[in-house]
Amino acid sequence: MKVLGIDPGTAACGYGIVHASGGRLKAVEFGWWQTSARERPELRLKQIHDALAELIERHEPEAVVLEESFVGADARTALSVGQARGAALVACAAAGVFCAEYPPASVKHAVCGYGRAEKEQVQRMVKAILGLPEPPKPHHASDALAVAICHALAPPLAALAGSAR
Repeated sequence: MKVLGIDPGTAACGYGIVHASGGRLKAVEFGWWQTSARERPELRLKQIHDALAELIERHEPEAVVLEESFVGADARTALSVGQARGAALVACAAAGVFCAEYPPASVKHAVCGYGRAEKEQVQRMVKAILGLPEPPKPHHASDALAVAICHALAPPLAALAGSAR
């Protein structure tokens, strides 16, 4: 199974592709896209949409997963992240790819065993899980890989939970 994780944002949008096979996880590609605050908002969203559409076409993932937005004190940031999520969801819908979303605490719990893990801890665990030579940077790429790992591990974890009953 190939999973594309997205850490949505307008200024910086992280992505990470994980391939799960035989109980092993491997990083296929990861990085991030930046858009300039000097650009018009609709052009920034189109840039994110088009970059994601190209990634989906090139890698043909079975699923695209997004980290749900954390709604903090800054409504302007929440709106901007929501717009980037919308651009990503439209790219997925246009490609006919399954989409799922996970709250940040669930992603951190799946990757680190603790739902309030710090960004550096997530980066170290993503490095360890995927056998990378160094922690993925920036944290946008690491967060995207983490959400992809969370989804890739969801079926095995659900099976374990079911057998524990």
